[in-house]
Amino acid sequence: MHKQLAIKIKDWNQAEHTVEQWKAEGNSIVFTNGCFDILHPGHVDYLFGAKSLGDKLVIGLNSDSSVSDLKGPNRPIQDEEARAAIIAALGCTDLIVIFNEETPLELITLLKPDVLVKGGDYKVEEIVGYQIVKGNGGKVSTLDFLPGYSTSAIEKKIKSA
Repeated sequence: MHKQLAIKIKDWNQAEHTVEQWKAEGNSIVFTNGCFDILHPGHVDYLFGAKSLGDKLVIGLNSDSSVSDLKGPNRPIQDEEARAAIIAALGCTDLIVIFNEETPLELITLLKPDVLVKGGDYKVEEIVGYQIVKGNGGKVSTLDFLPGYSTSAIEKKIKSA
């Protein structure tokens, strides 16, 4: 992996240190998470929208085992290293942290972002980490999806080809 991509991918301790440094510099930290298995225009639009809500965008990326637990035994299609590299290539991405848990609650608790964002299919109060972020004086938001794009739809199209 190219070093300019790898530098954006951190373990939990490195991420905590980086986020603390950014906060000390006065930056607002936006956090979102997902599987991002087959990156498509809907993901890109969503991630750039998330970045627009603050200064630094931190992405919690589901590990391979986490994706399998959530999406089934045939997923992920791309391994976590490939997914992280592709997301790291986006100009909106400042930091990526891979997590093994079913939800990013522990990671959100560790990083204490200023803004937590998920897709518009969530109710704000039901977003994992809502109470942590609100309790720290932060903001929780949702963003609308770009219509017509989903990894599941792409997967179905590939299978029917």
